[in-house]
Amino acid sequence: MAGRRTKYETNVKPNLFLIEHWVKDGLTDEQIAKRLKVAYSTFREYVKKYKELSAVLKKSKEIVDYEVEESLYKKCIGSYAKGTKAFKCKEKYYDEEGRQCEREVVRTVEVDTFIPPDTMAIAIWLNNRKPGSWRRNSNKEKLDEKKFEHEKEIDGKKYW
Repeated sequence: MAGRRTKYETNVKPNLFLIEHWVKDGLTDEQIAKRLKVAYSTFREYVKKYKELSAVLKKSKEIVDYEVEESLYKKCIGSYAKGTKAFKCKEKYYDEEGRQCEREVVRTVEVDTFIPPDTMAIAIWLNNRKPGSWRRNSNKEKLDEKKFEHEKEIDGKKYW
């Protein structure tokens, strides 16, 4: 007689494909556990115990991180996007009696539109990539530390 099946076998393993997409949609491990009707602590144990689950989570999170990085990079340098634009055109034609006539027609054309760089995206990128040069209030942290040390000296209190 076979033993009782675990929730991993009944709730998690059959849903590895869904888990992969839930991660890509931005769900946290806790939210995934809830959707699988598994306690979060149990889900964490399954991640440690079952390599296939751990691999799905890691791979999916990596892919999402790279996609977000790529998106942020494009926002920093600007990019082109394809779109359609409608134009109103006058069309000349001749009727059955040979008279020149005009009519307006709307034509759509595919165009490449330049999306300019976003200054907020640039600031985020530089804050994280070159924090020494670009972090907001980078000197403020140093000044606060000096102020704290100075106040300690003035107060002369020993519990600092």
